[in-house]
Amino acid sequence: MVGFDADDTLWRSEDYFHAAQAEFERIVGAYVDLDDVGARLYAIEKANIELFGYGVKGMALSMVEAAVQITDARIHARDLHRIVGLAKELLQHPVELLPGVREAVEAVARDFDIVLITKGDLFHQEKKVRDCGLAGLFRRIEIVSEKDTGTYGRLLEEFDCQAPEFLMIGNSLRSDIAPVLALGGWGVHVPYHLTWAHETEAEVAADAPRLRVVDDARGIPAAVASAAREAEALG
Repeated sequence: MVGFDADDTLWRSEDYFHAAQAEFERIVGAYVDLDDVGARLYAIEKANIELFGYGVKGMALSMVEAAVQITDARIHARDLHRIVGLAKELLQHPVELLPGVREAVEAVARDFDIVLITKGDLFHQEKKVRDCGLAGLFRRIEIVSEKDTGTYGRLLEEFDCQAPEFLMIGNSLRSDIAPVLALGGWGVHVPYHLTWAHETEAEVAADAPRLRVVDDARGIPAAVASAAREAEALG
C-alpha cells in the first residue's frame, strides 16, 4: 500500500502561507522595527498547535496573538482585520497540482492500493481534496490532526497493512517520512522549495534504509517500484 501526503506533495500550499506571513510582517513592521518578527510568530504558532491544530485558522489566531504581543497591544483594529483577511484569502486559493503529479498518482495507482493521508483544518482539507481531481484514485482519504507514529500505527491497523508493506510519499521529513520509517515502513521524500519550519524538525539520513529521495513528482513511480522490489526481496 502506498500513502500520499497532500499539501506541497500533490498541490501548492506553503507558497501561499509564505506570502501571507510576509504580508503579516509588513503589517506589524509599521509598528515595530524588529528583525525577528517571523521567529516570534513561529514560536507562538508552535505553542498553539496543541490548542488550534494545524492549518489556516490556527495560523490566523496565532497571527492575531503575535500582532498584539509584538506591538504591545498598539496594533489598530483595521490592521487586525487585514490579518483576518489574509486567512480568508488562504482559504480561497484554488488547488494547483504540482507538475507531474497527476501522471505520478495514476501510475502508482495502477500497481498499488493508494491512500491519501493529510493533516490540517478539516473543512479546508476536504475542500482541497474535492477540488484536486484525484480523489477517485484513492482507496481511502484520511484527514488527521497529527501525523506521528501513533497515527500511522492506528491507520495501518485499520488498513490491515503491516508497516513493511506500507510506503509513504511526502515533502515533510517530520510528518511523512520519519514516523513511517520508525515503524518499519518505507518512504519517498519529495522535497519542496518551501517548507514550514515545524516540518523541518526531524533528522533522517539521506541514506537511511527504506528511504528514497526524488527531485519531483516525476520520479515517484520509479522510486515506488524500486522500494517494492526491495521489500519483496527482503520478504
